[in-house]
Amino acid sequence: MSDKPTYRKIIHIDMDAFYASVEQKDNPELRGKPVAVGGGSKRGVVAAASYEARKFGVRSAMSGVLARKLCPELIFVKTRFARYREISKKIRSIFHEYTDLTEPLSLDEAYLDVTENKKGNPSATLIAKEIRQRIYDETGLTASAGISINKFIAKVASDYNKPNGQKTVNPEEVITFLEELDIRKFYGVGKVTAEKMYKLGIFTGKDLKEKSAEFLEEQFGKSGGHYYRIVRGIHNSPVKPDRIPKSVGAERTFFDNLSSEIFMLERLEHIATELEERLLRNRISGKTVTLKIKYSDFTLQTRSKTLSYFIADKSLILETARELLYQEKLQNSVRLLGISLSNLNTQKEEQVAVQLKFDF
Repeated sequence: MSDKPTYRKIIHIDMDAFYASVEQKDNPELRGKPVAVGGGSKRGVVAAASYEARKFGVRSAMSGVLARKLCPELIFVKTRFARYREISKKIRSIFHEYTDLTEPLSLDEAYLDVTENKKGNPSATLIAKEIRQRIYDETGLTASAGISINKFIAKVASDYNKPNGQKTVNPEEVITFLEELDIRKFYGVGKVTAEKMYKLGIFTGKDLKEKSAEFLEEQFGKSGGHYYRIVRGIHNSPVKPDRIPKSVGAERTFFDNLSSEIFMLERLEHIATELEERLLRNRISGKTVTLKIKYSDFTLQTRSKTLSYFIADKSLILETARELLYQEKLQNSVRLLGISLSNLNTQKEEQVAVQLKFDF
């Protein structure tokens, strides 16, 4: 029996500028040009940007006004989620030809556990390469991949050789890879956390590793323990093919700010209709209704109510949202409203995740 340590083989597949790439594929006139999906209206927000647009600094979640200032030649196109879902379904069917241990994170990315796979291929690197080629052959779109011993490292690695590339971090390379990693590249470390780490003298994984668990927990709370573990290559979360949503929601950003509750109720009815469709399509119901309100000064407020029974019906959702709207006086005019349902009937008891080990 070999004493060589064994590990899981995890692949993170991430489509390259997915929404924008779909638009460029479907409309040849957009190819090679800076494209932004969404964000075209005065109050719009960019949902995705092509790589040509990213060269100018255009990014997702950026306001359309700012995006146009950065790139005057930017072409805005409307979102077509039905089309994105259609292609995403084709991509996921490719994943399932290799493994049933597939965990979608969104329409354009997923984790795959190929430790034991349907092709009997011992090389996760070659499987990732083959999957990327299959995606290109069948959809005309490119994807990038990260391959390693756990989900965290695989996700970080998938961003290394974008677009249309992949990176493998082998078991013996994990510690060095993490030590040399810029702290901003650690998945889950946002701008605010990175700035705080800079002030503490933490710029790389090596700097982070030198801090004790007690110090990190004191500075970052529960996240401190997470940072302490991941920089040592410890991340035991398994790939969950039956990933259960914690909430389902829908929201709208308005062209003009709303100051009348009557107009808001009209918008909430449309939002509740969309939410009902999603719930019925996925056979989901829930007990907790949350109303999300974003004011014209961008401050955010949520109001929630938990019922004693599960609901999925539009009229009950709207009735509860209406009650929450009138719960207290609005602080300002409103630019966004949203309704979400949580405490769902899909929630199950979480099982303890164990790091499985196999020959890499």
